[in-house]
Amino acid sequence: MFKPKYPTPDTYTPAQPTVLDQSTALAPTAPAAAPVPAPVPVAPARPAVQLTPGSALAFAAGGGVVVLVVGTVLVSMLLAVAITGVSVAVVAVVLRLLIRDMQKGR
Repeated sequence: MFKPKYPTPDTYTPAQPTVLDQSTALAPTAPAAAPVPAPVPVAPARPAVQLTPGSALAFAAGGGVVVLVVGTVLVSMLLAVAITGVSVAVVAVVLRLLIRDMQKGR
């Protein structure tokens, strides 16, 4: 049950190696001329992205909105943690008073 079952090994047999006949080999020839290098593309003189005043204003407004949304989320999470901490502290004080009253026999 716990013994692995291995697949059967492949039955691939390589083909016979090819023997190169020396009589049909190519005769050495003159070296080929060096290839001509490809032309290098010229970088444009102006930057690829241009910000117009309107697009810069939209970009800044979008960034401001993102900052406000992320800030709101983080402040609300901090507020939730603070409220939870205060409520746990109040519950701890109430329980402590109840236990003290129970030990005094009231």
